[in-house]
Amino acid sequence: MSKQRQREERLKWFLQDRFGMFIHWGLYAIPARGEWVRSKEEMSLDKYYRYFEEFDPCHYDPKSWAKLAKKSGMKYAILTTKHHDGFCLFDTAYTEYKATNTKAGRDLVKEYVEAFRTEGLKVGFYYSLVDWSHPEYPAAGDRIHPMRNNAEYNSKSHDIKKYIQYYQSQIRELLTNYGKIDVLWFDGSYDDMVGEVWEAEETERMARSLQPDILINDRLCFNFLTEDPEKSSGDYFTPEIVIPSSPVKDMCGNEAAWESCLSLNGLWGYDRSVKKYMTAKDAIHILVECISKGGNLLMNTGPDMYGRIPKICKDIFEEIGEWMTNNKESIYNCGKAEFEKPEWGRLTQNGRLLYAHILDKTTGALVIKNAGNRALKARFLYDGTEINLSEPWNGKYSMGENDLFLNIDAFELPDDKDTVIEIELK
Repeated sequence: MSKQRQREERLKWFLQDRFGMFIHWGLYAIPARGEWVRSKEEMSLDKYYRYFEEFDPCHYDPKSWAKLAKKSGMKYAILTTKHHDGFCLFDTAYTEYKATNTKAGRDLVKEYVEAFRTEGLKVGFYYSLVDWSHPEYPAAGDRIHPMRNNAEYNSKSHDIKKYIQYYQSQIRELLTNYGKIDVLWFDGSYDDMVGEVWEAEETERMARSLQPDILINDRLCFNFLTEDPEKSSGDYFTPEIVIPSSPVKDMCGNEAAWESCLSLNGLWGYDRSVKKYMTAKDAIHILVECISKGGNLLMNTGPDMYGRIPKICKDIFEEIGEWMTNNKESIYNCGKAEFEKPEWGRLTQNGRLLYAHILDKTTGALVIKNAGNRALKARFLYDGTEINLSEPWNGKYSMGENDLFLNIDAFELPDDKDTVIEIELK
């Protein structure tokens, strides 16, 4: 089986499930100024270490996280096992800088895995290639390292080979000690620190030898959309805080799997100063946009220092879940439609089922271009009510000869967030 065919097999569940939860959590939840606090404030490791000594997530309950993700309609989750600060939420043999040595006193990743598996959700690990705590991780010339302006620190020699051995050993632990893992989500490649600097081919080969079915994102090499996708690293493309303007294709014109990661408040780690959050309606529109372009959505939340997902995030996720309860058929196993995007909303499709997502109110019948001779019937997805598809008396004069007309009162939509119509095609 070719590498491309193997990738397609691995991606099957991913392209069906479409919606996941991203969880950024670590020591940075204590200062509550975001996960980049050490870098932004050029904080020394000694100063940052006080958060290690304070870390005591007494309300950490991954079972409640998993139940919330499931209730929200999410099918998989990605947890930060280690972010750029180097602190490990898992029990690793290669550093003392880990959750088991804090007041928590236990492997927090193990509990996460067990909780999400119990709810029937896929499990993924985020792992940062960057590590500001490791003595062999280079700081000299690194524009984001907390010690970038510390002459004494930069004058020390750093052996990147030793650091690579360290991070690869931790990847082996993560893919050996927790049963089946569905996604390995790398982060941290930037500038010249990319690709074989990390010994990417060897890392990917090792990961697949331990977990043959695992999905790996593109951030070891950032060369997924190349002219030779057979040699590219990873299984899917990961745009961050942006949604592609159109379905993603590689340089050969082949459609590629992708997943946009976004946050409800524009940040990843917990930051108590941020009060502005997107609404559930905003998030639903983003989700539908991703699906309509053939992509997935990974929506982030940042628990606080005690391990609690903020109430405002819970409320938004639950509201999304209420919408998903009535409209999940238009999301799961769906992708971009064969018809062009209408002005009033978006289209998703699953085989002969076309889903019209009404996002904007308009006057008169809703029109889908060039779908007139394909539609057998249509209904509101939430309750099955039939929709009249007859052509208005002057439709052929004002529209195309083969346009589909959905005759509804667009000013009295059943769901202001996104009213969905299911259309069965010939």
